[in-house]
Amino acid sequence: MAATIYYDKDVDANLIMTKNVGIVGYGSQGHAHALNLKDNGGNVRVGLRADSKSIAKAEAEGLQVMTVPALTQWADVLMILAPDTKQPMIYEKDIAPNLSEGMLLMFGHGFNVRYETIVPPANVGVSLLAPKSPGHRVRETFVAGGCTPGLMAVHQDPAGDAKDLSLSYAAGIGCTRAGVIETTFKEETETDLFGEQAVLCGGASELVKAGFKVLVEAGYQPEVAYFECLHELKLIVDLMYRGGLNYMRYSVSDTAEYGDYHAGPQIITEETVGAMRKVLTDIQDGTFARAWIEENASGRANFEKTRMDEQDQLLEKVGLDLRSMMAFIDPVTIKPGE
Repeated sequence: MAATIYYDKDVDANLIMTKNVGIVGYGSQGHAHALNLKDNGGNVRVGLRADSKSIAKAEAEGLQVMTVPALTQWADVLMILAPDTKQPMIYEKDIAPNLSEGMLLMFGHGFNVRYETIVPPANVGVSLLAPKSPGHRVRETFVAGGCTPGLMAVHQDPAGDAKDLSLSYAAGIGCTRAGVIETTFKEETETDLFGEQAVLCGGASELVKAGFKVLVEAGYQPEVAYFECLHELKLIVDLMYRGGLNYMRYSVSDTAEYGDYHAGPQIITEETVGAMRKVLTDIQDGTFARAWIEENASGRANFEKTRMDEQDQLLEKVGLDLRSMMAFIDPVTIKPGE
């Protein structure tokens, strides 16, 4: 079944401009949503802790900052863009006691609603608007006159206006310029987690690490292995980004294309696909969510140890030195523990 996609011509962009819009959080997505709405003429304010370092940043951009409880009382539409793991505490302490009947509660990702760590009351609307890009790209493309595509879903709609308001919000941050696909909280959450784990982050990271390990153990120089297994990956992904697998294969050499067809199925086997299906099942039945929630509740010791171990591996040490020689890539250094 073809997806339902909404563009500027399909929505009432002025609807959100008649509402008080609160943005909880001023990180990657929060700053983009708030500034894009502000630039489009929206009545938007930001909710932060009294000791947040982001207060000065938001105020420097001309945004009014409030405490989250005060923002919730003021807002007709409240978008929660704090990190997933912090949202339940913020919701229970600062948002839930201050919700009013008929307002719209929005999320940038469906995790907490999907796994019921946040259960809004039946008398408020609940929806999702998720740009399919990091926040800095949402902002950059908006300023340039475009924007990134997005996903929209409605979880509950007692007032009957959640969809129209959510699409108007999407127009306010620019997403309907590129197109907004209608989905569900379940679909957005499960596909997002699967993509991150099986392909985009987990799958790609392990593939890079494995390729680097095989070459180094075979006696090749780590620096050369780094270029072949990590650095040049961007070149290939950029081609895919612009024109899919077909454009990538069109652009590389015939030798590389033949190697793609020849070796790819040897690396990603039916066993790999089976492992991916297991990852998806764990997402669908809540196994992953329970493990991640428990990890955070217990202090994140395993997560932090894994992070430190990964940051200390040879691949990263070699890459740090090589990237320092390439000013043209605007290298960034992440210190251990960050």
